[in-house]
Amino acid sequence: MLKRLSYRINGFVGRYFPEQRLFLKSDSDTRYIRLPPLTQAVAVTGAALFLGWTILATSILLMESISAGSGRDQAQRQQSLYEARLNALSADRDLRAEEAARAQERFNLALKEVSDMQGRLLSSEDGRREMETGIEVIQNTLRRTIKERDEARGENAALTASLQAETGSVRTGEGRADDAAKTVEILSSALSGTAEQRDSMAVAALAAKNETDALAAEKRAMEAKNDVIFSKLEEAMTISMEPLDKMFRSAGLSPDTLLKSVKRGYSGQGGPLSPFSLSTKNQVLSNDEIRANAILQGLDRMNLYQLAAAKAPFAIPIKTAFRFTSGFGYRRDPKGAGTRMHAGTDFAGAYGSPIYATADGVVTHAGWQSGYGRLVTIKHDFGIETRYAHQSNIRVKVGQRVSRGDRIGDMGNSGRSTGTHLHYEVRIGGKPVNPMTFIKAATDVF
Repeated sequence: MLKRLSYRINGFVGRYFPEQRLFLKSDSDTRYIRLPPLTQAVAVTGAALFLGWTILATSILLMESISAGSGRDQAQRQQSLYEARLNALSADRDLRAEEAARAQERFNLALKEVSDMQGRLLSSEDGRREMETGIEVIQNTLRRTIKERDEARGENAALTASLQAETGSVRTGEGRADDAAKTVEILSSALSGTAEQRDSMAVAALAAKNETDALAAEKRAMEAKNDVIFSKLEEAMTISMEPLDKMFRSAGLSPDTLLKSVKRGYSGQGGPLSPFSLSTKNQVLSNDEIRANAILQGLDRMNLYQLAAAKAPFAIPIKTAFRFTSGFGYRRDPKGAGTRMHAGTDFAGAYGSPIYATADGVVTHAGWQSGYGRLVTIKHDFGIETRYAHQSNIRVKVGQRVSRGDRIGDMGNSGRSTGTHLHYEVRIGGKPVNPMTFIKAATDVF
């Protein structure tokens, strides 16, 4: 039965692979090897399978190589785009800072001009008051002189009438006539001098009135100019204050609480600006003085905002090339421990990349801590704390005071980590918050 099946198979295969004989000839004899159809079919099938496997394996290797190359190119393009974006943001931040500095200089010049104009206005006001007082004195003297002249004329008329009643004529003896003539002469000269004095006083009063009107017109023009300057200053203050207020609110911090804390800590040089005040008691401030006080209070608030911004972590801890690998919030644990809370943001970069402090503060921990590896903890004002984990080298000590931009360590892979990166945390009152809130808030403003 098996032989019959074998014959049938050989007969079927023989149609396509006829029997072949391979002759091997030597010096002494000739031999041959018989290649039946089934053997040829098996050999051809094996060769075809080997060739197919070789082609398939080569295709798979080529596809993997092409895919790996395109992935690296895409990662390099994304890194280049991100670096260009960071450079653009940095240039925009520098431009905003320069514009703020120029605005501050213009504001200082305008404030100086307002102070000078205020001094000139007060001086002109004092001169006007003195002139009004002088005019009032001249008018009182003129009234008194006119009254004395009228009294002298009345007396003269009464004496003349009395003399006429006693003698029947205004002329009596020679002595009385001489006395009367001298009296009339004295009165006439006195009246002439009084009239001249009155005329000169009237001219002086008219000149004083004209000068007073000119001073009043100059005062009105100065008040209008002051109003324009104050309006521009108030607008500049509003434009400058809104981004700072928005930055702190975006970071989840109360601006009023921060400013109160800064004001308590900075009462000396660099503290609040002193408002305008008057030495005279019970004197009401003018509208310009009230507006100037409001602007000075705004400057004080801006100064406090700048101090608060320097004390809060509004910066990026890495300045070299990096990429974000994990954000704040719940995520699947990279070590396979299920879903866990990730209390910070991860920055992946080259091993040994410098790590910088994001705000002024004091180092409270600098060493190994379970899970964090080599960890640096910095305590800042307003109850804020920052943590920098998985470092390869720590460059600060506990108790050391650092400033924003100081190098505190190098990026590494210590502790519970799957690769070289920086784990960066921000905590307020001991509770972790999203660090990107601070970084984005500072990027939007600066």
